[in-house]
Amino acid sequence: MDELDCVVIGAGVVGLAVARALALQGREVVVLEKAKLIGSETSSHNSEVIHAGIYYAADSLKARFCVEGRKRLYPFMEERGIEHKKCGKLIVATNAAQVAELADIKKRAERNGVDDLRFVEGAELREMEPQLTAKAALLSPSTGIIDSHGLMLAYQGDMEERGGAIAFGSYVDALDAQEDGIILHITGDTEMVVKARTVVNSAGFSAPLLAAKTQGLSSEHRPTGYYAKGNYFTLAGRVPFSKLIYPVPEKAGLGVHLTLDLGGQARFGPDVEWVDTPDYVVDPTRGEDFYAAIRNYWPDLADGALQPGYAGIRPKLQAPGEPALDFRIDGPADHNCPGLVNLFGIESPGLTSSLAIGDYVAEMMRD
Repeated sequence: MDELDCVVIGAGVVGLAVARALALQGREVVVLEKAKLIGSETSSHNSEVIHAGIYYAADSLKARFCVEGRKRLYPFMEERGIEHKKCGKLIVATNAAQVAELADIKKRAERNGVDDLRFVEGAELREMEPQLTAKAALLSPSTGIIDSHGLMLAYQGDMEERGGAIAFGSYVDALDAQEDGIILHITGDTEMVVKARTVVNSAGFSAPLLAAKTQGLSSEHRPTGYYAKGNYFTLAGRVPFSKLIYPVPEKAGLGVHLTLDLGGQARFGPDVEWVDTPDYVVDPTRGEDFYAAIRNYWPDLADGALQPGYAGIRPKLQAPGEPALDFRIDGPADHNCPGLVNLFGIESPGLTSSLAIGDYVAEMMRD
């Protein structure tokens, strides 16, 4: 049986960030990816937004990693020439009740270390975004957009420069956590059984499924995963906004917001559609609800202007209707399986948090 030093399961943005951090420590890293390319699931089906760290519960991993990750991400992108834009974001209130909520959002952001938010209203808001209809807004100047594929390539390059490798077409069927290492049963392009000193389960929305097939891992460390599908619609024609526009958040997500890609095209979403099985097909009829939501802050949106775009799956740890849960990173100190780390519920702001998550996991596994 082949023996490896360190295996990371999943070549999404977080898995690659973890692999990079481990390689920078001098570990021999192999990434196992079931697809034929990097970032084929959640990492390539999202808004590509660099989040500031505004909404998350105080002292949560999401708050901590988002703020730290965002502060590190901008200089990292500058250094590597990764395309991005710090365009800013407006969180808009369209009625008096939401104006009061903006104050609470600002306080929460400040507790998280986000100290650059400011209120905008009246003439300043109209001058900033003339087509926007809102009573007031919070401006987040440190929010931006990024070429997520370029970021993943940079992580991959750093790992490979230090001897790491990715084995594509490698599906991990099961794990067996033993005292002296972890046995991996691998199928796909090549069927094999290998043993590794360290295994990081960064399989995205498949991570709970893999934990359920890990011998030696007790039931309380095998959470149930849920799939929150987010549908996006694109705008036909020129967008009249220069900043990202977000409504006041709703229970399961951040509402139907307007984001921009690096080419200047507008896209709206995601909504929340709970599904039993991941799929990426956008139902055109869901666009009917998008029009009503968007016209709360952009009443001039024309009929027929929205076109089905794409969909993504957010890996959730909470069932529909339950309060949002934090990232969950279980290491040996949690489950008593030496060398094993499970990453669960790594949804937004996972991309923004990726550098911070990578270093956190690598430090957990330091010899």
